Amino acid sequence: MSAPAAELDRRGFILEHTRLLPVPHAPEIGLHVAQEATELWQKTEDELATIGLPPPFWAFAWAGGQALARYLLDDTSIVRGRRVLDFASGSGLVAIAAAKAGAAAVEACDIDAFAAEAIAINADANAVRIAVRLDGLVGRDEGWDVVCAGDVCYERAMAERVIAWLEQLAARGAQVLIGDPGRSYLPRARLETLASYAVPVTRSLEDAEIKQSSVWRLKGEGVRLTV
Repeated sequence: MSAPAAELDRRGFILEHTRLLPVPHAPEIGLHVAQEATELWQKTEDELATIGLPPPFWAFAWAGGQALARYLLDDTSIVRGRRVLDFASGSGLVAIAAAKAGAAAVEACDIDAFAAEAIAINADANAVRIAVRLDGLVGRDEGWDVVCAGDVCYERAMAERVIAWLEQLAARGAQVLIGDPGRSYLPRARLETLASYAVPVTRSLEDAEIKQSSVWRLKGEGVRLTV
């Protein structure tokens, strides 16, 4: 009989099905990523009904996250000495970039317990300190100076909810950075582009080997542009 998701050896599962590799567009960072993307995705789908295994979003370096990571690593002044939240962190890529860039404190949140474990594993692999939170946090404001959100606009309801929350944070003075390759529900009319990159991605998931991906900020946000 299969063990329920709560009893699974998440760390063991992640280490068994991933390999520590440099991130294509941010090779300063190593992540435990799926060696065979479609195989791992299929495995989680097959076992979802029996043990509640969620899709392995944590096992890939998604395009928007890579763009955000590159942006922070290239201009460390954005987060240096500041308190940073990486929302829907997945693998922890952006949180790790923020920590490497000199943030005073970094939190990475995700609602998937496997992602939370992956973030901890990846933080250890990169010798950085990250506070991992198994929590959605949408609607809350804990005083973060910088809030990063990568690849969160792939579902309409989620995108609308998250962007509305990010607008509230920006209105009170937080610097909000969104990384996205232009997914269906990205509200382009409400955003300004800060930087764009040609990001190598997993073709089996993205239907391309390179995705043009950008870092955006909300229009009207009172934050200086950085080059």
